[in-house]
Amino acid sequence: MTRLSGIQPTGAAHLGNYLGAVRRWAAEQGPDDLYFVVDLHAMTVPHHPGQLRARTREQLAMLLAAGIDPEVACVFVQSDLVDQLGALTWLLESTCTFGEANRMTQFKEKAAGQASVRLSLLTYPVLMAADILLHGADEVPVGEDQSQHLELARTLARRFNTTYGEVFRVPRGTLPTVAARVRDLSDPSRKMAKSAGDGAGTIYLLDPPDTVRRKVQRAVTDTVGEVRYDPERQPGVANLLEILAACTGVSPYTAAGGLDSYAALKSAVADAVVDTLRPVRERTTELLADPAELDRIRAAGADRARQRAQPRLEAALKVIGLR
Repeated sequence: MTRLSGIQPTGAAHLGNYLGAVRRWAAEQGPDDLYFVVDLHAMTVPHHPGQLRARTREQLAMLLAAGIDPEVACVFVQSDLVDQLGALTWLLESTCTFGEANRMTQFKEKAAGQASVRLSLLTYPVLMAADILLHGADEVPVGEDQSQHLELARTLARRFNTTYGEVFRVPRGTLPTVAARVRDLSDPSRKMAKSAGDGAGTIYLLDPPDTVRRKVQRAVTDTVGEVRYDPERQPGVANLLEILAACTGVSPYTAAGGLDSYAALKSAVADAVVDTLRPVRERTTELLADPAELDRIRAAGADRARQRAQPRLEAALKVIGLR
């Protein structure tokens, strides 16, 4: 069974990425799984080329530092397969209708109110379908915001197979395993995000311990004054307890036990986050400081991914009449 998951380099990697997804990928990885940095997807909006390049390397280093073993799973960068992806994306765009692309909810939401919208924002779900179908993914963990895009991939796979010949596996979506729900420290009504304003409520993977402690100390709580897990009435405290629970392997209710003040809670959370991120931060820093080694791992991952993908692309080119 082949599972495929990716992460966008639209900002610096943060605690939510690690606790919410990447740590789980490392724990569940198998020899047929693929984990990659989807840098092409980051080009649907204006971007700085140097920053995109740097963030891509950082995200790749983070995947490796988190424990995803390139000798086990296939770890690579999306754009390193740009030749294969470009070809398959065109075949799938020639299979997809304008109406199917235009009805994507995310496109409507992101394009609303913009004076200028890039065509890639409309067509990137087809690129996402190419990612999935090129690598023969059986399972793709998707949240609610991506389920429509996966359904498009399924539709295009079936249509292509029916029209031209059996080439693609029809992937199935799976709900991501329940993992840590990490909210913004300064506004627990929203998820911790790479693009959050000044980053005051986001703990970045490469934040030094002193910065982590400062951000946790400034985290929003409330005036109740009682450490208990009540997401509805005490969302800020609940967020801190969920982070503490995820880092220590207990439930949020258990994490609350023995903490009699918000100062004690924040101190415990800061210690747990620093201890949890230290090995990942240190290994990420080591990899970024050794560009030759990171490039070697990246090239090996790209080669492995190409070898898996090329036969499927050749089969698609043949049945569609281009070979």
